[in-house]
Amino acid sequence: MYFVYLLRSQKSGRLYTGYTADLTQRLGQHNLGITKSTRHEAPWQLVYSEEFDTRSEAVRRERFFKSGRGRQEVRELLLAKKDTTGLAG
Repeated sequence: MYFVYLLRSQKSGRLYTGYTADLTQRLGQHNLGITKSTRHEAPWQLVYSEEFDTRSEAVRRERFFKSGRGRQEVRELLLAKKDTTGLAG
């Protein structure tokens, strides 16, 4: 299994998109400062994830989320989540 995930920096509010085979381990790497691109904005909170059977499916979805239309979909997903749970935003 592979995951595409969205993290929100609790420090700056910035969103980060990535993919991984081990979501728990990857979140820990981000929060421990092991990941160079996110170390200065830790701590990070997982705000959304999707599961895929193959790495190629996950990479395709990650790339989409980083595109213009994908960023809009991310905003809509997070707004919908906020409306139903009050957690994201």
